[in-house]
Amino acid sequence: MEQYEDRLLRVYAHIRANLAGDLSLDQLADVAALSRFHWHRVFRAMTGETVAQAVRRIRLEVASHLLATGDLPLTQVADRVGYPDLSSFSRAFAAQFGTPPATFRAEGVVRPHHVQTRRRMKMSLPVTIRSEPARVLAALPHRGPYIEIGAAFERLYATISARDLLAQSGGMIGVYYDDPSLTDAAGLRSHAGVVAAPGFEFSAPFERVELPAGRHAVLRYTGPYAGLTGAYDELYCGWLPDSGQVPADSPVYEVYLNSPAEVPPEQLITEICLPLADVPR
Repeated sequence: MEQYEDRLLRVYAHIRANLAGDLSLDQLADVAALSRFHWHRVFRAMTGETVAQAVRRIRLEVASHLLATGDLPLTQVADRVGYPDLSSFSRAFAAQFGTPPATFRAEGVVRPHHVQTRRRMKMSLPVTIRSEPARVLAALPHRGPYIEIGAAFERLYATISARDLLAQSGGMIGVYYDDPSLTDAAGLRSHAGVVAAPGFEFSAPFERVELPAGRHAVLRYTGPYAGLTGAYDELYCGWLPDSGQVPADSPVYEVYLNSPAEVPPEQLITEICLPLADVPR
């Protein structure tokens, strides 16, 4: 747990020291020394707010102190806390504090700011650490809500069947590249794939996706796919901070051990596979 607390403290300190600097997700992932694929999920799971919300909150909190206790021109306050112009700063400030910056300054009162926190989750789902083999997938890309990836799997299997490639196709795997709390649903990127046997013909529309071998944290979830969001929260908020493990720089993926064509939704079994770094960073 301590190593994740240290990462969060480093990030918060970096934000406050660089309010007008680069506070992008990638930059803060570097500060936290965590994979860009998993950094935002870890931060949100532990703090209850997104990285963007934290940056905005801290910038406006500092701005409120500058306004209430000093006489810097509003344009300089906006610039000091990282807003490109007075207009955007005024809109964000009014949305946060319910009053424009000039009115806030006239009141001269520093209001307490309540930081959102998240209670640590208790684990109800099993997580194991195991070595997973390297896998090559024959896959189709999907862009949009993850819950709709089933349409891509349908197209994938229709194409495989039409080309008589079932004998060269293994289990179903979905690869997920974005955090749904960060990316608009329409922009979420994923792949619907099957494990490809040697000799699989990768002609269009198939795309080759390689999953590296290595240690993985594997959470097994039984139930409808709509409940997977809660399973991810358990993995990133309940298990990871106390595990002593660090995610590797590879995307999370799901292994589907059965399908809706075989069993009812409550009996679906999904393994969420989180790649782990060999040496903690």
